[in-house]
Amino acid sequence: MSSDFAPAPSFPSPPPPSPSAEAHWVIPYASSLSEPCAAALGQLDGTGAAGEARLPNLRALLGLLQATERQEGDEFALSMPHERLLARAWGWPAEDGRIPWAAWWAAHDGVALAADRPWALLSPGHWLMGRDHLTVIDPAGLGLRDVDSRALLEAVRPLFEDDGWQVIWGSAHRWYASHPALARLPTASLDRVVGRNPDVWLTDHPEARGVRRLQSEVQMLLYQHPINDARTASGELTVNSFWLSGASAGAPMPPGKSPLCVDTLRAPLMADDMAGWLAAWDALDRTLLADLLARARQGEPVQLTLCGERHAVSYRNAPPAGWRAQLARGWQRLTGAGPGAPLRDTLAGL
Repeated sequence: MSSDFAPAPSFPSPPPPSPSAEAHWVIPYASSLSEPCAAALGQLDGTGAAGEARLPNLRALLGLLQATERQEGDEFALSMPHERLLARAWGWPAEDGRIPWAAWWAAHDGVALAADRPWALLSPGHWLMGRDHLTVIDPAGLGLRDVDSRALLEAVRPLFEDDGWQVIWGSAHRWYASHPALARLPTASLDRVVGRNPDVWLTDHPEARGVRRLQSEVQMLLYQHPINDARTASGELTVNSFWLSGASAGAPMPPGKSPLCVDTLRAPLMADDMAGWLAAWDALDRTLLADLLARARQGEPVQLTLCGERHAVSYRNAPPAGWRAQLARGWQRLTGAGPGAPLRDTLAGL
């Protein structure tokens, strides 16, 4: 596994592929069901400024590869498709909402968590109060400084500890929390709630009531905190709540050879920045996908998985001619991939 890879809620950029390295590349955030993304998908089958079809390397690559596996899900699952894919690849339990990202991220942050306790990620963030509902703003865009994050954690620490929680600072956007209830509580991925109403994702699990109460108490305590006053004065969004995710008991680290995720589509998709999302696709097509296409044309093994909001579809080099080729063509018809297939349909089906 590349030491530069990290799973959701954000990904450090992976290294460029080595021409001789065999890797399973995973591209999450390849599409979503949002109206802005649906409109942007329609532009993929048009032509660019030079009059050429958009994403030519991805088109050619999907024409050479065979769709070998489709992991089904839906947009209301607690875990994202790429999270479920990685959990299976690493031999973790892949129960929805019970994937131990807190344990993984703690190791990434150099935080030692007690192995005999269940842990979760606490993501401090801004919940925008609308007329009819709340909207969770992407914490990665808040520009929260380490010193302020530490001070805010210390401010809310008594609320958690009085209720039997243990909390540890990991980074500006990642705190860690432990409570016996987390051994039984499924939680939605942060990326399920960013840009959306969190009420949809607050499960009705009995153990979730205490979390909802803590969220309300944290909101009240931070409402007039000096750090938030300063952020408001400087035009920055306040930190007024948190999201709990990745709750589970500890898990072993993944093996040495694992999928490599590319996260460059995440930020623009989360922000409904479709121009930025299309530009990120163009950049992937010129770099990683061009490299994988060259390898596939040379007969080297290539494995690519595209993930959307619901499903993950994995592709490998097409098998030799014969009945396997017929099977490959059948898979291509099922997934909408293959030579000449509208790219819009391929990605919209994820």
